Amino acid sequence: MPLSFAPSAIPVIETRRLILRGPEPQDYPTFKATFTSYRARFMGGPLNAYESWMLYAAEIGHWQIRGYGMWMIHDRDTDETLGMAGGWKPAMWPEAEIAWVIWPGKEGRGIALEAAHAVRGYLYGALGWDTAVSYIDPKNLDSIRLAERLGAVKDAAATPVDGNDVVYRHPAPAALADSQLAHGIEMEIGHYADPLFKPKGWPID
Repeated sequence: MPLSFAPSAIPVIETRRLILRGPEPQDYPTFKATFTSYRARFMGGPLNAYESWMLYAAEIGHWQIRGYGMWMIHDRDTDETLGMAGGWKPAMWPEAEIAWVIWPGKEGRGIALEAAHAVRGYLYGALGWDTAVSYIDPKNLDSIRLAERLGAVKDAAATPVDGNDVVYRHPAPAALADSQLAHGIEMEIGHYADPLFKPKGWPID
């Protein structure tokens, strides 16, 4: 008989528009649809069905092995899944990173900014991280812009994962706390939460 997965030990993070919960089996179809699509081209994809299933199993197992991992991003009002964000450090990763992915068609609403800002606050505050990086494909301009909006800067001295990525270093907790950057991020998130705010131009997260 298959065992049911109970992610009760994974903390829940709530923001203005989002609820971040641990990955559950019922969330897999949207994950698979993303990672088997062109959307995954900067994350080792597109994957086949088997590779997608193995990666999702790793998402769940990462929490038990590391004590942290990727949260599934849910819309607070509809409970629809919009993507994932969290801490990620597979075997052989030089450092723990803050990572994110937004499902196709859900970008351009500030979802990744709001989720990544929230998980960074948790990883710094609750888990005591004193630094974090994001490993980004240099062609993934949307993620680079998002990292920069979060205050991360390119760290040429940091070790990349495989040489095909660039490393962005996030501000340390002390530099981020009560800073102009943090207030600016909160203000931008507030704009996206305003129903009258209609950003123009290409999606940036």
